[in-house]
Formats: sequence, structure tokens, C-alpha cells
Amino acid sequence: MNISIKQLRVFVTVIQEKTITAAAEKLFLSKPAVSMALSELENNIGHKLFDRVNNRLIINHNGKRLLPLADELLERENGIVHLLENENQLSGELKIGASDTIGNQVVPYLLRDFRKLTAQQDQQLLIGNTSVICQKLVDYELDIGLIEGKTQHADLFMEPWHTDEMAIVCSPDNPLAKKRDVTLLDFEQSQWIVREAGSGTREFFVQRVAPRIEQWTIAFELNTTEAIINFTAADLGLACLSKQAAQYALADGRLIELSLPLDMKRRYWILMHKEKYQSPLLKSFISFCQKW
Repeated sequence: MNISIKQLRVFVTVIQEKTITAAAEKLFLSKPAVSMALSELENNIGHKLFDRVNNRLIINHNGKRLLPLADELLERENGIVHLLENENQLSGELKIGASDTIGNQVVPYLLRDFRKLTAQQDQQLLIGNTSVICQKLVDYELDIGLIEGKTQHADLFMEPWHTDEMAIVCSPDNPLAKKRDVTLLDFEQSQWIVREAGSGTREFFVQRVAPRIEQWTIAFELNTTEAIINFTAADLGLACLSKQAAQYALADGRLIELSLPLDMKRRYWILMHKEKYQSPLLKSFISFCQKW
């Protein structure tokens, strides 16, 4: 058996990029070269790693068993390549995924402090909703996720992290902004501006707030917090947002917070693939996050 690093890199890249064409472009190889490397790997192993369905490659059970080991070998190869570049620094690239509020409000300061402590400068950040981050962790496109919503995915491990406080907000022009004592009854027949499905912010609203209102409708479904802030400030509906994300709009009076007798705290989570190889760099970052 003669399995090469090139074959494993092609295998992992095809999984991450979804198609041979996209994998070939990322690896700067021709499509025939990618197809040949996959075929050689399957022949060497003696098992098919993908199911071919309508010219698409769908990773099968054998491929899923190989993926954690292939990822580990590629990570270790990267460690060997950078071993002697700087013996006092952590080597490699850290691929972080963060959901919207964390990615915009928390990660900039987290990475600032991590860089100051370790002098490690090589990080990538992907900001997406919780479901996107989870899928990219499953596909080994990310090393770690920092998310607001919970997931029950069997391949992922969740660890509680920090807490956040949510707020129900409206425009200063909304009649509720001038009401002294707002109750849940005031939200009947209300219209809401919400995040897209798969967002941790949307999940919080649906689980904590919406069940307490008998009749409500979605006015707009938007995929950025800034858009929700602006739509709400324009009095196009109510919103449920992270207080941290809305802090500047609240401070300058564009939004008004409506106080209710509800538990508005939510949990942030550290998310990892259960079988992901934890390089020294990844271990260091996880430990830093836990103590930060």
C-alpha cells in the first residue's frame, strides 16, 4: 500500500469543496489529476470512499472513517514543515468559525489578546449562522466554532463558554417606546424582524419569546444584525437582538429597549468536531478561549 500526502490532500479538499472542479481549482491541479489521485487512493485502500450520484461525489461510510485520520496526517505534515521556522512560536493556521454576534462583537478582541500572548498571527475567520458553522466543522473546513445557538449534531462536541444578554427593541417612534409598563399582551398582533433560520438569535426568539405571544407575524427575515437594527430603527417591526450587538444603536437612541419579566440571558458555546486532531496551536487556542 502506497498512500501519499497528495492523495489525502485531494481527498480532504474534494470533501470541503464539494466538487472535483472546485477542488482542482483550489489545489491548482487539473480535473484529471484530481480524479486520478482519488482513484489511486481508493485502489490503495481497497474501498470506495465516495458514492457517485448524478456526477456528484457523496462521501460514504468508508470516507467518513478515513476523514479524521487524513485530516490529522495533513495537520502533522504542516507541523513538520513549520517545525524549525520559529521554535518559540506556535505554527500553522487556525481556522475559526463564529456566529454573527460573536464574530462581530467578541472575536476581534479575543484574537487581539491571543496574538499578544502567543505572537501567532495566522488565523482565518468565517462569520456565518450557527447551522453554517456546524456544517463546516463536520466537513473539516474549520478547526473550532464559537456559536450562540445549540446543536445536537452527533459528530460535534459543545462546551459552555460565556453568556450574553438579549434585548427586545423597537424604534423610538413605536408606540411601545412611550409606554411605561410593557407586558407580553402588548406584543399581540405584533410584527417582528428576525434573522434567517439556522441563526442562534432566531433560535432564541423562537424558543424564549415567541411561545409567549399568541399572534405575531414576521415582517422581514434578514441575514445581518446591522440590517435588523436599521429596519427596526425605521419602525418596520420589533426585534430581539443581542444587547451587545445593539449597544451603539441603544446608546445613540436609534433603538429603545423594552423591559419584560423574561430571562433574556443566553449561552455562548465552544464547538469542536469530536474526532478532529488537536494540533498544539488548536489546543493552545482552546485553552486560551476557556480562560479568556
